[in-house]
Amino acid sequence: MPEQIQQPDPRLADSAFLKAARGEPVPHTPVWFMRQAGRSLPEYLKVREGVSMLDSCLDPDLVTEITLQPVRRYGVDAAIFFSDIVLPLKAVGVDLDIKPGVGPVVANPVRTLADVEAIPDLMPEHVGMITQAVRQLTAELASINGGTPLIGFAGAPFTVASYLVEGGPSKEHAKTKALMFGAPDVWDALMRKIGGIAATYLEVQVAAGASAVQLFDSWAGAVTPEDYAAFVMPHSARVLERVGALGVPRIHFGVGTSNLLGLMGQAGADVVGVDWRTPMAAAIGQVGGRAVQGNLDPTLVFAPTEVMLERAARVIEAGRAAPGHIFNLGHGVIPTTDPDQLKRLTEFVQSYEL
Repeated sequence: MPEQIQQPDPRLADSAFLKAARGEPVPHTPVWFMRQAGRSLPEYLKVREGVSMLDSCLDPDLVTEITLQPVRRYGVDAAIFFSDIVLPLKAVGVDLDIKPGVGPVVANPVRTLADVEAIPDLMPEHVGMITQAVRQLTAELASINGGTPLIGFAGAPFTVASYLVEGGPSKEHAKTKALMFGAPDVWDALMRKIGGIAATYLEVQVAAGASAVQLFDSWAGAVTPEDYAAFVMPHSARVLERVGALGVPRIHFGVGTSNLLGLMGQAGADVVGVDWRTPMAAAIGQVGGRAVQGNLDPTLVFAPTEVMLERAARVIEAGRAAPGHIFNLGHGVIPTTDPDQLKRLTEFVQSYEL
């Protein structure tokens, strides 16, 4: 773990986002959007022109600019660190690339224990550019809207493992599950390796000033609750435990996880992210008294504005039953989203009378 932990900005302690994450009363329902920085913004497309995804994630100045863009445009209650779940693997020397229209592609997929052992552990010095980017960001964010918290970001062990084993994106995760069921020793070693990398990556971000973290387990919904509890949850729990020692709120989010929400909370989340498939009222009953995040269907931004806002109001009203509620979409912003619609949505949520 990094030795020097930057003390959190005291001005952020009273932010609506952090209050909701802690289950405290809020002046308004806080709102931010997964993938709020990205392809839906013309200013993002402009600065990314001619720059690959991985190169943009490794440039502190570009990361700072991209992360700040939606905060400036929308006035959201939190910024999410612009990165990619495979960046820590790239930083330790794994041969991979992010191919446009495809996603992460790994040159030499993991099959054996030797393959796992060949992946170096992540050390803070591997990601010095991340420390620099977070420090730049937190300095800038301190003066925006009275102080805007930064959320650190990492991919959860199962989702990152699926890319390493499959060699790229997969709908069935057949090779991943074959390794999980057929070579449990290799699977355990791989998950421990990735979990250690993820925890260090989040610790680096918190040490540099991030006020909260989100652990993305995009593909966790591919497994049953029984298999999640046996093969996935212990490894996510170790990541969240290490970060929890730093005293920042921890958000845990997955896609298609309606039947896993309780377990995802038990893994160590302070806030459980809910995708759009699960009614918020039902989700709140599953997460064990924790705060929740979500969960407007991302496609509703393409509906007439009054329809979008009426549905958003339903989510806000349902969220009242939780100790804390952070409004978000039920997954990431779709690239063709009209930024003006997200601006209207942000203003609606923040002005909604509680």
